Amino acid sequence: MPDSKAVDSRTILTRLREVLSEPGQGQGQERLDRIVKLIANGIVAEVCSVYLKRDDDTLELCATQGLNADSVHRTWLRRGQGLVGRIADRAEPINTADAANTSGYMPIPSTGEEVFSAFLGVPILRLGEVLGVLVVQNRQNHEYSDDVIYALEVVAMVIAEMAELGAFVGPGPMEIARQHRGSVFARGLQGQEGVAEGVVVLHEPHIVVSQPISDDPEHETRRLHQALDALRSEVDEMLSADYLTAKGEHRDVLNSYKMFANNKGWIRRMEVSIQSGLAAEVAVEKEQSDTRARMSRIADAYIRERLHDLDDLSNRLLRLLAGMEAGSGRDIPENAILVARNIGPAELLDYGRKLSGVVLEEGSVGSHAAIVARALAIPLVIQARRITREAQNGDHILVDGDQGLVHLRPEETVAKAFREKIEMLTEAQEKYATLRDKPAKSRDGITIDLHMNAGLMADLPSLPKCGATGVGLYRTELQFLIRANMPRRSDLAALYSRILNAAGDKPVVFRTLDIGSDKVLPYMNRVEEPNPALGWRAIRLSLDRQGVMRMQLQALLRGANGRALTVMFPFISQLSEFETARGLLLREVDREAALGHPIPETLRIGTMMETPSLAYAPDKLFKITDFISVGGNDLKQFFFAADRENELVRRRYDSLSTSYLSFLERIILRCREFDTPLSFCGEDAGRPVEALAFSAIGFRTLSMRPASIGPVKAMLRQVELEQVRELIEGARYDGAESARDAIEGWLTHSGVRY
Repeated sequence: MPDSKAVDSRTILTRLREVLSEPGQGQGQERLDRIVKLIANGIVAEVCSVYLKRDDDTLELCATQGLNADSVHRTWLRRGQGLVGRIADRAEPINTADAANTSGYMPIPSTGEEVFSAFLGVPILRLGEVLGVLVVQNRQNHEYSDDVIYALEVVAMVIAEMAELGAFVGPGPMEIARQHRGSVFARGLQGQEGVAEGVVVLHEPHIVVSQPISDDPEHETRRLHQALDALRSEVDEMLSADYLTAKGEHRDVLNSYKMFANNKGWIRRMEVSIQSGLAAEVAVEKEQSDTRARMSRIADAYIRERLHDLDDLSNRLLRLLAGMEAGSGRDIPENAILVARNIGPAELLDYGRKLSGVVLEEGSVGSHAAIVARALAIPLVIQARRITREAQNGDHILVDGDQGLVHLRPEETVAKAFREKIEMLTEAQEKYATLRDKPAKSRDGITIDLHMNAGLMADLPSLPKCGATGVGLYRTELQFLIRANMPRRSDLAALYSRILNAAGDKPVVFRTLDIGSDKVLPYMNRVEEPNPALGWRAIRLSLDRQGVMRMQLQALLRGANGRALTVMFPFISQLSEFETARGLLLREVDREAALGHPIPETLRIGTMMETPSLAYAPDKLFKITDFISVGGNDLKQFFFAADRENELVRRRYDSLSTSYLSFLERIILRCREFDTPLSFCGEDAGRPVEALAFSAIGFRTLSMRPASIGPVKAMLRQVELEQVRELIEGARYDGAESARDAIEGWLTHSGVRY
């Protein structure tokens, strides 16, 4: 029997270390050839083969002991093809006594493998990513023992570490793309507009282990337990911190961290890996890779989240073992582009304006990180596949938030074209700066008020610089999202006071707390909902949790300290919601007056229109509200029944759809009927062509990010809005689905630059 005696993986690793440290060990191909021979002898296998990734979808036979030598570098398999391809696709071992009768079997005659019945293949994993497949085979029918499987997995982990170090790169056919070398292009989603060139700063730096094999397991075990003690201390400190003493979901998360940090099974598996011959860091990475592979196969959201907790603990443990400082405590270069799998709002704010851009492997358009990135006005690309595996600290990187594109280690021709784009944008911004103090007045004499959106105190210096006439939307939820506990009323009142001070005589519209859906407070119990965007969020949550809402309203009133105050309620879908919210605010005004506190000299109470239902609300709504702001981001997705978080559908509708413009015109007419001030707020307001169309159909106030004020103002000052209105009506008369072609064609013909 090939494995009649227990296989000692430590012996194999010790011999492997000796072989690799011998002088003149050769180039990449020679290394691999010696490795497969060593493994075959150690496991008593007639065949040992290593398949490495040529690209994302292709595996190449790179070395073998026992198969036809001529098939090396001439045999390729797609992911999912044959038993080897299935292992790569599922990141799971396959162990069978009868390969020919195993589902997925596909013999490759040129290799001569059809005579071997017993087959064992394990993925070569690093941090959950499959880098290749390690296979052993024998003629005799039998399943390999657990000892052999474990030994092969341990050796595969070492091969993965060596591949990361470029140990198998050499001249000729072994010139397989080395990790972290060469240009990488990633197409993600637009999280925040803008472009940036800089260097990579990894939120979770790669830890490359130069010597993955250890000959002193007792020393490595001590290192592991010292790091575990430090890890437990970190978690205990977080749990005992004053700001985390209140009950909430954040404590449940930290308690799960504490449970995992003391989990005997987790620790024992790492200890066994060390005893088999691995360095402590590699033992942790092996367990982490297994965890990430399991995460990819589990559909249950709760279990995936718990595995994510374990993955995060592994990262912390690795940093402790390597003596590395994490996160924003590190020195950050001036042109830093942060690269991360995902990141929380508080962590991103810790980096703050040190960053020129952010690239995330995960994330969503409405995520906390996206909200903060918009507030910081830095380009953001989300869902950039595999970017954390490809990037290294200090790598040259280009980020195009306008298109959702990332160029890592770009070729010079790409970098040159990108710099030309940046220069053009810089020249345009310089041109827009000359318009800062001029009105956004069309050539036929119509003036549009351009307001800016904000969410941080740091945004307010942009108000005079960008030429905005006010703050059309101040997102108050960021102060709730970035904290581990509920903010105090006095702190909020002080913040709101500073905001009004910074704005001076320009108006500020404070939107009350807009949470729920993809914005969940860390100290509030999460409610599982099948469709959060249509669920318990914004005003619905606030009216059900009136204590929080009343506290915020009191803070707004005290922050105003007798000055004019404008408050807007989000996600109102029916008259009764607005009446209730408005009534709460007016009662707080009476309460403040009774306490002897100053009340606002003027108080304007408005609503966002983010649901189509509100356009058909009773007349009373338009009579009692002081203003309405169309929330374009939500309104559009509900109008078209297309989730803006879903890339499959979010680009299938057009903001200049004639039906959508007709719907917006209905809202304008209803507001005019009751003389209700109206504005349009959202990403579309900051796009020059869309802003032009909205102004042409009757909007006289638009609110957008500060960087969009200049381009929109420049566009409006070049055209006659009446001509644009006629183009929209003409497109509608012609039965066109969109007015975009008509407007953009006319702009081009007229020589209008945008």
